[in-house]
Amino acid sequence: PSRRGTPRPHRPPVSRERILVALSGGVDSAVAALLLREQGHAVEAAYMKNWINEENILGDCPWQEDLEHARAVCAALGIPFRVVNLMRDYRERVVSYLLDGYESGHTPNPDVMCNREIKFGVFLRHALAEGFDAVATGHYARRENDADGRTRLFEGADKNKDQSYFLALLGADPLTRARFPLGALTKPEVRRLAASAGLPNAGRKDSQGICFIGNVRMRDFLRTFIPDRPGPIVRATDGAVLGQHRGLHLFTIGQRRGIGIPSNTDHENYVVVGKEAEGQRLLVAFDGPAAPGLWTSAARIGGLRWLHQAPPSGPLQVRVRYRDPRVPATLHIQDSDTAEVVFDHPQRALATGQVIAFHRGEELLGGGIFL
Repeated sequence: PSRRGTPRPHRPPVSRERILVALSGGVDSAVAALLLREQGHAVEAAYMKNWINEENILGDCPWQEDLEHARAVCAALGIPFRVVNLMRDYRERVVSYLLDGYESGHTPNPDVMCNREIKFGVFLRHALAEGFDAVATGHYARRENDADGRTRLFEGADKNKDQSYFLALLGADPLTRARFPLGALTKPEVRRLAASAGLPNAGRKDSQGICFIGNVRMRDFLRTFIPDRPGPIVRATDGAVLGQHRGLHLFTIGQRRGIGIPSNTDHENYVVVGKEAEGQRLLVAFDGPAAPGLWTSAARIGGLRWLHQAPPSGPLQVRVRYRDPRVPATLHIQDSDTAEVVFDHPQRALATGQVIAFHRGEELLGGGIFL
């Protein structure tokens, strides 16, 4: 155990690896580097320079502060540090995906795509080209190798911080090169380890906002890059026009706040149930089990990715968004890229473009995108 009684999550490694840690400036990735160094690996770290908000049009974008925190952590740990410029890739693979998705009426997930395309995409390829064996991050997820040599991924031990959902589209090959040292720890344990080791960012608050962009509200980010396209707010049940909106990209299915129309005299609240690009119509209804289009019993899934091999059609569990619990469903594989999911109980507010994660208990099997 550590000086403060926090148990170390791993035994010393059987073989020494050369690992590049993706340092964000936060405490999680810093402790990931600490643990790997203590395990005897050859550890180096890198700050991924993905977005710097050149025109200062988005307000708080603390990349320079993050960079200095990452540099200070490496100085404290005595490990080499580098900056990897991935701005072009991030703009093409994450920001364009995000903006195109919202502009098309979908609800994309930039954090999932950042993991797939950047951290375990171009950054991993950079690491391998530089002679590293693996890339490590501060994700709260558990990676294990079974008796058959398969690499499997499980939810993190800290259920309040579990981030396995954001790794659902990772794929099999990147997983073999991924390391998640925090998987067996809770957030308070990570904080204690950082303080015990004297890391300079031990008490730093967790970052919020869009992956690698900073403390920016999604609505503000979208309005910066997508022009307003006003249209009517229409009640789905009878076609009555209730008001005007500034753009469909500013809304998502299931949204209750910020629609811009009041509830009725019975205190029933409106909820977004649909978006029609033709005519820029935003469809709303009173929230509840009778709201048309709000509840879904079955959904078509595309862009399937599995962490080893595709499971057979049949019962499993799914997570339809990050903070939702796993729920029972039946998977019907249609081809290598698409499937249908039938839920045991109807699910609320499923939007095209959202990510669905497939589970067998705590094990993450893979994921896909709602079509």
